[in-house]
Amino acid sequence: MTLFHFGNCFALAYFPYFITYKCSGLSEYSAFWRCVQAGATYVLVQLGKEFLRATVDVADLGGLQLALGRGGGRGELRILVAALGWASAELLTSRCVPLWVGARGVEFDWRHLQMGLDSNISLVRHVAAAALLWASGRHDLPPRLRLPLGGLLAAAAYEGFLTGWAGQALGLGPWGALGLRALGAAALGLGALRLLVPLLPPP
Repeated sequence: MTLFHFGNCFALAYFPYFITYKCSGLSEYSAFWRCVQAGATYVLVQLGKEFLRATVDVADLGGLQLALGRGGGRGELRILVAALGWASAELLTSRCVPLWVGARGVEFDWRHLQMGLDSNISLVRHVAAAALLWASGRHDLPPRLRLPLGGLLAAAAYEGFLTGWAGQALGLGPWGALGLRALGAAALGLGALRLLVPLLPPP
């Protein structure tokens, strides 16, 4: 019975396309390969859209740079103010309601614990990104640090895409994906710290 149901659904989905191709006269013009090319174009556009969705973090870096410019004080203070404000706003807008509604429930769910840990990972990531952005605006940045800084900024922009892709490729569950995000944020933070130490004034 399930095979019969599958056949019906398959026919319902695909036969109108076949009938349209045959009855519209496209088959007389040997337009099959043009249809394949249009389909390939669609696939490329969809891949491009997925790639652009992944670049939303680039917009986050732009906003974080704007927040860094508005902050006053020493560099370290500006980094922490911008990163903490940005991460707090993200926490309030994306995790507050699910935690409030879900974690107050009668049953315990690991998802809410994961959400809390993920907010801590986001804080580390935002502090590292703010530090990298602050370092990119320095005029006294040694030329040998420009390439690693650019690489770390690119990693910060695509960290969500890369860890999501790696988690799917490795078939990680929710805890594994969370661990992968933690490793990515830790690597980003350590890289930012390594670049920032030479730029900070001695205490």
